[in-house]
Amino acid sequence: MKIIVFGLGNFGMSLSLSLTETGNEVIGIDKQMDKVNLVKDKISHAICMDSTNELAYEAVPLKDADKVVVAIGESEGAAIITTAIIKKLSNVKIISRALSPIHDTVLEAMGIHSIIHPEQESADRLTKQINFKSTLENYQLDDNYTISEVKARKEFIGKTLEELDSIDKYRLTLVTIIRKKEKRNLIGKKNTIKESIGRPSPETVIEECDILVVYGNNKDIEKYCLGQEEYDITNKNSN
Repeated sequence: MKIIVFGLGNFGMSLSLSLTETGNEVIGIDKQMDKVNLVKDKISHAICMDSTNELAYEAVPLKDADKVVVAIGESEGAAIITTAIIKKLSNVKIISRALSPIHDTVLEAMGIHSIIHPEQESADRLTKQINFKSTLENYQLDDNYTISEVKARKEFIGKTLEELDSIDKYRLTLVTIIRKKEKRNLIGKKNTIKESIGRPSPETVIEECDILVVYGNNKDIEKYCLGQEEYDITNKNSN
C-alpha cells in the first residue's frame, strides 16, 4: 500500500519505518528538515513541508494514497488543521493522532473515526492493523492467529447462529458480536459507538451492520473477508 505519514516525531518515525519494513510505500512529511534527513534514506520518500499550508499539498499525492496517518504530536492545532486540509482535498482514509480529550471530540466532529493514542498503542500494533486491511480491527496473538472484527456477511443477516454453519465453514470461532449505538459527545453531536452484546447464544439473530469478533488463522480470516474466489485470485497474483 501507499501510505502518507504526517509528522516524523518518535511515533511517526517508528510507524514509517515499521510500515516500510513490512513492504509498504511510505511517504513521510515533516516541517523540520532534520527529521526528514533522518528517514529520507530509509523510507520511499521524505518531504519537508508545513502541512498547515494548503498550497504546499500540490506536491503531495493524496489521491494516490491508500491511507494517511496524521501523527503530529508537537502541536494540537497543527494536527487539527492538517487533518482538515487532507479531508478537504481528498477522500482518502485518515488515521489521526489525538493529543487530548478535546482533540478527540474535534476529530469526531470532523467525521474522523480512526483515532489513535500513541501512548496507548505501539507503532508495531498499528502497522499490523493497517497491513491486515480486510478487517476492521484486530489483535494479533502471534504470527498465525488473530482475534479480528469483521463485518457480518450479507447471507448471515436475519438468521440465528443456530441456523448458520457458515462460520464453521470458514473455520473461525465467534467470540462476540459488536453493535453500533448512538451517543452524544461533549458538544452535543451524535456519534456512533461500538458495544458488545456479550456472549452470543444459539438464538442470537445476526442484524444488519453487525460486527463479528472472531478468532482464527490469519489465512482463514482473510478468506472470510474476501470470499474464497477473490482470496484465490489475490494470492495467485501475489505469487
